[in-house]
Amino acid sequence: MNMMALPGGRHLGSIPLQEQRLHFMQVDSVQRWMEDLKLMTECECMCVLQAKPISLEEDTQSDLILAGGPGPGDPLQLLLKRGWVISTELRRIGQKLAQDRWARVHSMSVRLTCHARSMVSEYSTISRTTSQEMGQAEKLLMEKCSELSAVTERCLQVENEHVLKSMKACVSETLSTLGQHFGQLLELALTREVQALVRKIDTSDNIYITESTTGNLFSLTQEGAPLCRIIAKEGGVVALFKVCRQDTFRCLYPQALRTLASICCVEEGVHQLEKVDGILCLTDILTDDSHSEATRAEAAAVVAQVTSPHLSFTQHLTSFLENMEEIVTALIKLCQEASSGEVFLLASAALANITFFEKMACEMLLQLNAIRVLLEACGDKQRVDTPYTRDQIVTILANMSVLEQCASDIIQENGVQLIMGMLSEKPRSGTPAEVAACERVQQKAAVTLARLCRDPDVAREAVRLSCMSRLIELCRSPSERNSSDAVLVACLCSVRNLLQFWAALRRLAGVCPEGLQDSDFQQLVQPRLVDSFLLCSNMEESFV
Repeated sequence: MNMMALPGGRHLGSIPLQEQRLHFMQVDSVQRWMEDLKLMTECECMCVLQAKPISLEEDTQSDLILAGGPGPGDPLQLLLKRGWVISTELRRIGQKLAQDRWARVHSMSVRLTCHARSMVSEYSTISRTTSQEMGQAEKLLMEKCSELSAVTERCLQVENEHVLKSMKACVSETLSTLGQHFGQLLELALTREVQALVRKIDTSDNIYITESTTGNLFSLTQEGAPLCRIIAKEGGVVALFKVCRQDTFRCLYPQALRTLASICCVEEGVHQLEKVDGILCLTDILTDDSHSEATRAEAAAVVAQVTSPHLSFTQHLTSFLENMEEIVTALIKLCQEASSGEVFLLASAALANITFFEKMACEMLLQLNAIRVLLEACGDKQRVDTPYTRDQIVTILANMSVLEQCASDIIQENGVQLIMGMLSEKPRSGTPAEVAACERVQQKAAVTLARLCRDPDVAREAVRLSCMSRLIELCRSPSERNSSDAVLVACLCSVRNLLQFWAALRRLAGVCPEGLQDSDFQQLVQPRLVDSFLLCSNMEESFV
C-alpha cells in the first residue's frame, strides 16, 4: 500500500499480498486455463483462436501466464486475483496503444473481455445473489469491453494514419471509461464482501469465527488505502473496538488492534476511531498491566499510526490530548520493560510521533526520565538492535533537545557519546529501507548535537570526544553519508554551532579545535550555509 507503514520501517504484513498474487499467477498457464474451463469455455476458446497467435513477441509468455485465472474459492480472493489481472491488462493495453501496436491492442482487448466475463460469471456463481446496482454495473462493463474489442478490430483494417490517429483518441476514451466501470463494479463487490465480514465480527460470539474473520479483514487492509476506506465506511473500526472491549475475546486483542492500525492509515478510519472513543479504549489497554505485552504493543502501534506526522488529518484529536499523559507514561514503561526489539520499536515509534504531535509531550518525557530510559536501552541489544529503532530514539532526543533542561540529562547519562556513535550508523543488509533508516539516524543525530551544543557543557563534552572530526568527515565524504543532502545540511549546522563555542574557547585559552583545518573553516564555516552546502554536495571523493 501504498500501505501506510509505521515509523521505523515496520510493516504490518510480513509478505505483501501483491507479491503473493504474483507468485500465484506464475504457475503453468495450461493448468490455470483448465481450472477456468468449466466457467468460460466459449470465451476462452475465442481468445485462443483469435487473440493468441504464435509469435516471438517479448511479452507473449507473460500474457499466457496472466491468461490463467484463479480457481474456485472465496469471493474475496476471487475478486482480488481477477481484479489484479484485469488492472494489469488495462495498464498494458494503454502502453501498447501509446506505441501504436494495434495488433497487440486488439488481442489484449479480446483477452480483457474474457477476464471480465470470467470475473462476473465466477463471482455470480460463488455469491449466488446480486443486487440491481451490481447487475447494472456488470452490464455497463461488458458493453464497454465489447465496444473496445470492436473498435480495436476496426483499427486493424485502417491504413490511413490520419484516420488511425482520430480512432486512437476514441480507443483511449473507451479504455478510460471501461476502467471506470471496472473500478465501480469491483468497489461494489468488495463493499458487499466487507459488509459480510464486518457483520460476522459484530454478531459472532464464537472466538474461532471472530479470529478467522478478523484475519480476513486484516488481509484486506494490506491491499491498500481504497480497501481501508471501504472497511472504515462499512463499520470495521466499530466492530473491531467492540471486540477489544469484550473480555471473552482477550486473546484476539493483538490481531484486532493490528487490523485497526492498518485501517487508521486513512482519514475515514481515524474519524471512526474518534466516534467510538477509541483513544480511551487504547489508553485503558496501555495502562492495564493485566493485558499481555503483545496486546499493549499493538495498542502502541495504533497510537503510532494515528499520531503519524505524515497524516495531516490526525492533528485535531481532542480525545488524545485529554489522555496524553497516561498514554506517554504507559509507553515509557513499555519501552523500559520491553522483552523484544519489536515491542520496543512500536512503543518508541509511538513516543516519537507524539513528540511531533504535541510539544507538551517533550516536557512530560523529561519529567518521566525518558532520556535515561532511552539511552540505557541503546546498550541493550535485545531491545535496540536495528537502525529503525535507533531512528525512533534519536527522533525523540532531537525533539526534546529544544528544552533547556534536556542538556544536563544528556550529559549525566553519557548521551553525547551515544549520539556521536549514531553519526557512524551503517546498514548491515544494504536494502534501500535500511540505508534510508541509517541516513535518518545520522541526520537526526547531527540535528540533536546542533541543538544541544548551545549549552557550553555539551559543547565541551563534544570537544573532548573529537566530535568535529566526524562531522567534517560526513560533510566532505559523500560515501560516509550515502550522498544524503539532508545529512550534509544537518552536519554543517552542527559544525557551525560547535565553532561558536570553540571561538569563545580560543579567545579564552588559545585552544584550536582538534580536527579543524584552515580549509575546513574557509569552506564549511566562513561562507553562507547555502554556499557550503553547494560546495560539499558537488564534491567528488578522491580514492588516491
